[in-house]
Amino acid sequence: MTEFKRYCKALKLEDDPQLIEEYKKVHTPEEGWLEITQGMRDVGITDMEIYILGNQLFMIMDTVADFDHDSAMKKLATKPRQSEWEAYVSRFQKTSAEATADEKWQVMERIYKLDL
Repeated sequence: MTEFKRYCKALKLEDDPQLIEEYKKVHTPEEGWLEITQGMRDVGITDMEIYILGNQLFMIMDTVADFDHDSAMKKLATKPRQSEWEAYVSRFQKTSAEATADEKWQVMERIYKLDL
């Protein structure tokens, strides 16, 4: 029985080394916004990692087992400072300031899994 759900998502940043470095900095523990982390936990996101290659981001998002992605993303958009955060980080991303996290981060399709 699966005890969690996993989502993998992708997003492109602007292809600007200075902006990319600033984006990485705002995701450090010292610079992150506590309200954003709390909002993610509140909707059922239990763990998240973001990786970067060039200007391509890859996110691994683990959630509670009964997580409903669409309703959780709608709820997340209403959390304190979430729209402010999305507008703030949009300057680094190939997206608009009005886009929600769900509109920016595209869920990827898994095409392979190693079964042991």
